[in-house]
Amino acid sequence: MGKGCTTATKYFLFLFNLIFFLFGALIMGFGLWVLLDNQSFIAVLQESSMAMQVSSYILISVGALSMLMGFLGCLGAIYEIRCLLGLYFTCLLLILIAQVAAGVLMYFQKDLVNNEMSKIVTKVLNNYPGKNSTTEQAWDFIQKNMECCGWSGHEDWHGNPVIVNSSQRLFPCSCQNASHSAGNSSDSGFCEALSPDWPVYETGCSSSVEDWLLTNAGVILGICLGVAVVELLGMILSIFLCKSVQQEDYTKVPKY
Repeated sequence: MGKGCTTATKYFLFLFNLIFFLFGALIMGFGLWVLLDNQSFIAVLQESSMAMQVSSYILISVGALSMLMGFLGCLGAIYEIRCLLGLYFTCLLLILIAQVAAGVLMYFQKDLVNNEMSKIVTKVLNNYPGKNSTTEQAWDFIQKNMECCGWSGHEDWHGNPVIVNSSQRLFPCSCQNASHSAGNSSDSGFCEALSPDWPVYETGCSSSVEDWLLTNAGVILGICLGVAVVELLGMILSIFLCKSVQQEDYTKVPKY
């Protein structure tokens, strides 16, 4: 019975590490998307915040580390190598502690995060020249698809030097409310208003982003809990198998 449980644990741990390897590939892919994407809010943060660029490299590194751990875990499970299993357990424990600490920190610093994002977006709006750069395309895409204008509201655009110094009544085309169309069809750059009141969306993009997060909160929380459960399962299986291995047989490890 004991040997049967050990064998079952070994193959369960192998399967778990295969899933963990795929999770690592997914995290790495997300990090690469954050780094290379130019059609979402991420692109706006990328060019305006060094922290976002650093975060993308951290995600890529975490993904690569997870893939390596998955590979080592598979190797340790199949060939019953105690040192690899112990190392694997320790790394999983450290990763789990880091994830919990990061989640708690982000929750209690959410007002600081919101203020930082407000500063980043204000900087983007003030430096928006209407030349269709990558950052501008991303922000225009957000405003058009989320039907919002500015971060807190369209007043955020009033500090833009192009609008301030122009003799025309300019407003950002991507903010244009379709129900109050001013006859402009462009989705980027600046359009001319026919009256002092801009025909734009009144809602700021902070509210739209917050609504999106609240709408998808269940999915986000589910993913986080799923990852935590998988990590805990891996820790339990690895420590059980490590204790079950009485003597390591390195002759089973293939030599290259």
